Amino acid sequence: MMQIIVLFNLKAGVDAGAYERWARTTDIPGVNALGSVADFQVYRATGLLGSDAAPPYAYIEVIDVADMDGFGADVAGEAVQKVAAEFQQFADNPQFILTEAL
Repeated sequence: MMQIIVLFNLKAGVDAGAYERWARTTDIPGVNALGSVADFQVYRATGLLGSDAAPPYAYIEVIDVADMDGFGADVAGEAVQKVAAEFQQFADNPQFILTEAL
């Protein structure tokens, strides 16, 4: 299984409440419904351990991909492309990091 970690901040002027409502009602259930995805969670950063500094990213997504080939096919579909376009309206330069367990 591979995990994709997505780090991002919201674009200037985007309402965090509007993004979080969209994430809960559209993004999370939509991605979790994909056959290639074992689990998908979105997290709001709340701080840095041992520091008063703001976290470098406000949101973190973790996508547990059970089948990367299937995931590629899933994300190419029209429904996922619509959700991805909506996500791009909220997220400022999201970083998609591919990972594997050691």
